[in-house]
Amino acid sequence: MKDILTTLREDGNFETLLHCLNQAGLLEKLAGSESLTLFAPDDQACTKINVEEILADRDKLSGILTYHVVTGNLAWADVDKTENIDTLNGKHLTVHMENGVNRIDNAGVTRKDIQCSNGIIHVIDNVFLPQFSGWYCACC
Repeated sequence: MKDILTTLREDGNFETLLHCLNQAGLLEKLAGSESLTLFAPDDQACTKINVEEILADRDKLSGILTYHVVTGNLAWADVDKTENIDTLNGKHLTVHMENGVNRIDNAGVTRKDIQCSNGIIHVIDNVFLPQFSGWYCACC
């Protein structure tokens, strides 16, 4: 079984996410031994935001990316039973029903429970954008 980083690279649908992770210096976090859950926006999801604007501010970029990561293995069955999920950036994701489908913040899940040696990936159809003091991207 491959780690999260290798799984993303080999999938081929996460080039934008990988570029952003590299720019933020977070690639190694996803290759490490710590057990993590990643809500991974695919390349299609990343077209819905202004990536260049986000890349221009490394602190905000890091905050956005760590808003997609949870400590531990969080299978979809566990996500489905909760209302809030604490992320690495200290904020929490909200799980809610919309039109009969569970959503996490502003995203739906397109693929669930991709098992990796150091955690789980759930693919999402939007980028999570936490609110920062003085900045909020409402493009999604």
